[in-house]
Amino acid sequence: MEVFVEIQENVRGEDVFVVQSTSYPANDNLMELLVTLDALRRSSARRITAVIPYFGYARQDRKTASRSPISAKLVANLITEAGANRVLTMDLHAMQIQGFFDIPVDNLYAAPLYSRDIKERYEGRDIMIVSPDVGGVVRARAIATRLSCDLAIIDKRRERAGQSEVMNVIGEVEDRDCILVDDIVDSGGTLCNAAEALIKAGARSASVYCTHGVLSGGAVARIASSPIEMMTLTDSILATEAVRLAHNVRQLTIAPLMAEAMRRISDESSVSSLFD
Repeated sequence: MEVFVEIQENVRGEDVFVVQSTSYPANDNLMELLVTLDALRRSSARRITAVIPYFGYARQDRKTASRSPISAKLVANLITEAGANRVLTMDLHAMQIQGFFDIPVDNLYAAPLYSRDIKERYEGRDIMIVSPDVGGVVRARAIATRLSCDLAIIDKRRERAGQSEVMNVIGEVEDRDCILVDDIVDSGGTLCNAAEALIKAGARSASVYCTHGVLSGGAVARIASSPIEMMTLTDSILATEAVRLAHNVRQLTIAPLMAEAMRRISDESSVSSLFD
């Protein structure tokens, strides 16, 4: 079960991009990325950019208990030591993870994709952007500002890891088409509970826009049976068969955005201006 990589063509002096999401199976994908980076470094590539649409281990960004690891920092060290000269990723779970790296990190945002898609799909409807928790307010506000619409917040209390209990809806959502915005959907419990709370509060509909569809365990079935009208994910993580068959889950591609960022890195031009 060892990973072996051999680069099949000459890369000496080349500007190389390695595209690999570290999603399930996370450890296999991470090891493939590390071994590929090492192979390229030993093949004298001029510059190696690790393109990681979904950065696994991002939620382990701090000590949550005594004698627990900060695995996001460990993974950052591994990628750097393996030979990456820079990292290109999307919607990091915590912005401070950029500081875990001692190499440049370009963190792209899915917000422009969301904004365009929402304008097309919800034209003429009275929409409201909703943050599923207090921590996601900045992300939700950025999209609400782009769309010139109102913002609501779900106040929730998490009883234990992987479970959440919705407590209150902050904002006037009655007779509005509510759109929940988040970066990662894992078990789906938080978003399903939030959608139920919005409907109970009088919302006309509840939809979701989320960047990374981890969707572990029975998440897809949970979402399919929830009040969520439509969950829109990006393809930063490969869709499973269950996702492809779900009636209320769809994917937006981030390929053009990632490709344009890669071109700009290669041309030494501005990546941040993509979001101006």
